[in-house]
Amino acid sequence: MALDGKVAVVTGGGRGIGEAVATVLAAQGAAVAIWDLNVANAEKTVAAIRETGGTAIAVAGDVSVAADVAAAAARTRAELGPVTILVNNAGVSAFEPFTSITEESWDRVIRINLKGPFLVTKELVPDMLAAGWGRIINISSSSAQTGAPAMAHYASSKGGVIGLTKALAIEYADKGITVNNVPPGFIDTPLLREGPIDVVAAAAAMPMKRAGRPEDIAYAVAYLASEEAGYVTGHTLSTNGGRYLN
Repeated sequence: MALDGKVAVVTGGGRGIGEAVATVLAAQGAAVAIWDLNVANAEKTVAAIRETGGTAIAVAGDVSVAADVAAAAARTRAELGPVTILVNNAGVSAFEPFTSITEESWDRVIRINLKGPFLVTKELVPDMLAAGWGRIINISSSSAQTGAPAMAHYASSKGGVIGLTKALAIEYADKGITVNNVPPGFIDTPLLREGPIDVVAAAAAMPMKRAGRPEDIAYAVAYLASEEAGYVTGHTLSTNGGRYLN
């Protein structure tokens, strides 16, 4: 599944799932631009990739701000070239009972988790159209498949990501561009540990009796980014250790 010669953008690639995705794509030969609001985290990921001989750059920006997205894309193209692999991973989580969710909190989650992928994809898809080849992989969430208490805004935003995936898959199916999504299950990341969850107890309740690792998601993404996945589009590749069975 070599990605030699491809340029990839991974949003939110500074830690957790995004870090693992960026590292795996780079190991498979892609030049990777890591877009992150926290550029210090992105730089750490870049340093680790370069230490193993990979090519990567760190780019600061907010995926929910169109001007930031345009600037990040311009720098990526200038330093690495046109982008043909996009992983929309950047996102925020929130745990709030439904009646406690404020309009501001709702708007923040939707803006970052759903508007962000819209803006980034809209900016980069012309590169893929010009190349006649592209891979868009959206990181959604199993919460959009099963529902989740105290996460109405988060589950709604990720459900929107799944809908966006399907719409774009149909729109670009004859253009050499595939669009798929990976909904992580219970993955042990810094973001997960910031929530009110007993990670050890929850992992023990999973069918595989363990939490997922960021690398579990990264390898699913790498498959969808590959030539071998060229006839897979509009697909939800559940990667959850049996937590949800499609």
